[in-house]
Amino acid sequence: MTNKVLILGGSGRIGGSVAEDIHRYTPAQITITGRKFEIDHNHDFTYLSLDLDDIQTLNQAIAESNLVIHCAGPFHFRDTQVLEACIKFGVNYLDVSDHRSYTAKALKLNNLAQTAGITAIINTGIFPGISNSMVRQCVEALDEPETIHLSYVVSGSGGAGVTVMRTTFLGLQNPFAALINGEWQQIKPYTQREIIDFPLPYGRCGVYWYDMPETFTLPATFPTVKTTITKFGSLPDYYNHLTWITAHVFPKFWIKSQVGMEFLSQVSHIMTDVTDRFTGIGVSVRASVTGKKNNITKTICSTFTHANTAIAAGCGTGSIAQLLLSGELHKPGVHPPEAALPTDLFTKMMEQRGMQTHIISDFGF
Repeated sequence: MTNKVLILGGSGRIGGSVAEDIHRYTPAQITITGRKFEIDHNHDFTYLSLDLDDIQTLNQAIAESNLVIHCAGPFHFRDTQVLEACIKFGVNYLDVSDHRSYTAKALKLNNLAQTAGITAIINTGIFPGISNSMVRQCVEALDEPETIHLSYVVSGSGGAGVTVMRTTFLGLQNPFAALINGEWQQIKPYTQREIIDFPLPYGRCGVYWYDMPETFTLPATFPTVKTTITKFGSLPDYYNHLTWITAHVFPKFWIKSQVGMEFLSQVSHIMTDVTDRFTGIGVSVRASVTGKKNNITKTICSTFTHANTAIAAGCGTGSIAQLLLSGELHKPGVHPPEAALPTDLFTKMMEQRGMQTHIISDFGF
């Protein structure tokens, strides 16, 4: 029988990229849902108009599927009803969630998913997603990982839609907890600018503390880790300064209001529509892990670059979907990528898509 894949929120740019990747690498029948469709219909897909509040239609669509992929963000506001329905109907689950509040709620369903025998992998995409597997690559090269430093830089809009803009500003609203030297500390978003050397064409770019699910899933997966840093930056660099002003100068009540956040998101989207022509819409990720190897302190660094952030995110999720559909990956429970995806399968899927990470070992740190 042909596998059936349901992509919730598949009418957006990230969801559309996921659909295209699965269509290219699997024979699955793909159904894309959305409240409205802003993309040209691909006649290889089935389109279903669906609001997530329509529980009856949602449950019916899930029950008829072999795999559900949740791309309907922002996940700051999402509950776990989709994942719970997948557990109820015994359907494997993926999502592109990118916020710790949702991640924490999803992980609490681990035992239920294990009992149901379904594999649910959250935070797939590029960051989080590919970035998590890059960290695992580095961790496996060490005996005792101690410090993880993840940095991301995105050019302009990254090829994504206004939902990603909303996600960015939502991430500026509140301090968040990060593990530093073995203690959980409160961090203000978009602080402590740091210059990171990314692969060309990016080079030296400024990045800032940013709240990502990896900040707490990585220490949980790798318990010897004492420090986990997640930092994000944009190109051109003046976007970083504008974001810093938004986070630290604008009145908090304004960026926390729905009207204020939507205004910022729409204005930013208009601005990136202009600058994308000059900067491109690519992404670069740098994962650095320091720890002990044969009782010597060593740093392992993995880098990844792609010309289109949305397509890279689609590949990150689509590759895991391919593994689930083929039966190569089966790990009942709810997991972040670094806890579910073996490095050999990660590299296999990356190579199949003509993508690769670059590993650098550095002694003496």
